[in-house]
Amino acid sequence: MSTYVYGITAGSHPTLPEGTTGVGEPARTVRVLTAGDLAAVVSDAPEDLRPKRRDLLAHQNVLAEAGAAGCVLPMRFGSVATDDDAVCQVLTERSEHYQERLRELDNKVEYNVKATHVEEAVLHLVMAENADLRTLAEDNRRAGGGGYDDKIRLGEMVAAAVKAKEGEDATEVQGLLSPGAAAVSVGPESSGWLLNVSFLVDRDSADTFLASVEQVRNSHPHLDLRVNGPLPPYSFVEPGPAEPAGSQAGVDAGTH
Repeated sequence: MSTYVYGITAGSHPTLPEGTTGVGEPARTVRVLTAGDLAAVVSDAPEDLRPKRRDLLAHQNVLAEAGAAGCVLPMRFGSVATDDDAVCQVLTERSEHYQERLRELDNKVEYNVKATHVEEAVLHLVMAENADLRTLAEDNRRAGGGGYDDKIRLGEMVAAAVKAKEGEDATEVQGLLSPGAAAVSVGPESSGWLLNVSFLVDRDSADTFLASVEQVRNSHPHLDLRVNGPLPPYSFVEPGPAEPAGSQAGVDAGTH
């Protein structure tokens, strides 16, 4: 029977309430494996596990239950090891790393910030900032819309200006929010977002961080900022003791 891994704690971490269940249908009973100064919160792994809403929520609920009693290093949804012995072996081999992560992540949470451009607003902005674009657009207007080549040229210039603005905005927003975070993890690039960054924030400073996000939102009306959190600090744990099976949920686990 393979082993599903929810998270890693200190070996002295309080035990979970009896009868705690996790993923699977029927839900598998959660148990704790101890190896030296570390412990792993696990259960038997269901066959053919998929990121269904019920299981995503079960994964998060186990982490929330364990996290209520102290720091837990969360594993990504779908993390499965060969068996209990394999989990304990990795805990032993990576003991120093996990203990350092537990110290560093204690009382900290993750906020994931994504940003996109508000199309009409960013078009107005790049036109206002670029004299060449304004001149070409005005010449085309006076020429009754301009010829085919003129329209293509204007479209290409606008697209290039918007693309450059994406990079500028991503750098600027990350720079404005980073001072309020203990660590920053840049997420994978996606055509849907100009910014996808996770920030590690002290729980006691969360309100201040969110106020900074709101300031950026107000000062950059051409941006659509979306904040997801507080989350377990998924982006600041790796490497883990098991590989995700069938899903890479990451910071979005259970949020969609």
